Amino acid sequence: MFSGARVLCPYTGRDVVGDVLVDEGRVAMVRPGGGIEAPDAEKIECSGLVLSPGFVDLHTHLREPGEEHKETIHSGVNAALAGGFTTLCAMPNTRPALDSRIAVETLLERSEGLGVRVVPIGAITVARAGERLAPHHALATAGVVALSDDGSPVSDAALMRRALSYSEPTGLPITSHCEELALSAGGAMHEGAVSARLGLPGAPASAEEVMVRRDIALAEETGGRLHVAHISTKGAVEAVRDARARGVPVTAEATPHHLLLTDEWVAGWGALDGEDRRHNVLGERAYDTSTKVNPPLRSREHVRAVVEAVRDGTIDCVATDHAPHSATDKECEYGCAAFGISGLETALGLLMQLVHRGELGLPDLVRLLTVGASRTFNLPGRGITEGAPSELALFDPEREWVVDASKLLSKGKNTPLDGHTLKGRVLMTVAGTRTYRVSGMEVR
Repeated sequence: MFSGARVLCPYTGRDVVGDVLVDEGRVAMVRPGGGIEAPDAEKIECSGLVLSPGFVDLHTHLREPGEEHKETIHSGVNAALAGGFTTLCAMPNTRPALDSRIAVETLLERSEGLGVRVVPIGAITVARAGERLAPHHALATAGVVALSDDGSPVSDAALMRRALSYSEPTGLPITSHCEELALSAGGAMHEGAVSARLGLPGAPASAEEVMVRRDIALAEETGGRLHVAHISTKGAVEAVRDARARGVPVTAEATPHHLLLTDEWVAGWGALDGEDRRHNVLGERAYDTSTKVNPPLRSREHVRAVVEAVRDGTIDCVATDHAPHSATDKECEYGCAAFGISGLETALGLLMQLVHRGELGLPDLVRLLTVGASRTFNLPGRGITEGAPSELALFDPEREWVVDASKLLSKGKNTPLDGHTLKGRVLMTVAGTRTYRVSGMEVR
């Protein structure tokens, strides 16, 4: 039993201090103000803590099958539980890709019984090669919740137009990795003053913005359901905002790292307090390949625009784009390193910086991680209400902790936050009959 928690549930609109009793994988009782009598239940004192629905991640790379040295479904689920996530949408860039019914069914079979709901995202094109469409109707029947070639943009506009035209009958959103490869080719980081200072080839903001505007035009023409993945630039945000005002069926997600980190982290000048530490001398962690991600960490101007889009509702949800890699993928020259940040376990702590700065309310943050995400892909809600499955995250918004990459449960230790102090930590995650808790939690 959770006693005296701030029960914050965007699904029901509930924001009260009270007790919640969980029994055999379901929420048995919710009592605002407290007072549940359950002498046989384990009692967890939650004064000052927040109990929310389990978080939903629309963008997770689990690497299985094909790259189990980077992550497995099992290790990814463990990382999710440590981060408060009880639903993961698995991206299709596995080997082989999730482009067939049998591939989808195999993923679902492998994820059974792990507690966390793992739901697949199918590939837009066969083998994610961008040459011909995968069997969208068969994938929908098999259980995918969206379609994406993530990591590989659908460069052929005619093919993307067809995919969007099919999204209405299948009911599946098309999740677009918006990148014009002719503009971004060879880019290792955001093109700007920092890339020039470091002598690294840059990918311009226009590489994202051009593709976002193309896909919005195609969605407007076809009536297809477009979802913009990991949006990161001011121009892309403006394009989505304008499209929504016209009634175009487009949604968007932002990642924690595109909301909190800038390209200055590549130069070793990164700081979570928002202070400007740019100067002529590079930081000790300059060229840290853990900062290499696609789309790249952007300049302050773009980060401010993405934060404002989260605040005004242009961006519907936060997704981690959890992209674990092995050490050999990152321990090399910056230009040769793989793109990606391991983000499931640090998501809440990083995002809480927006709350502590006063840039985002705590209820809004929880909404972005729960109902905002589930509604974007039409996933069933898991609110804190009697009879509902027990998918819960208990966190301390004030708990400070130092990120130790070596202790992450994910196989991917590639995080630029290693050694940094975050304020806000998940203490317990309940996923059905499975429970994760940090060591040292008081239980009576």
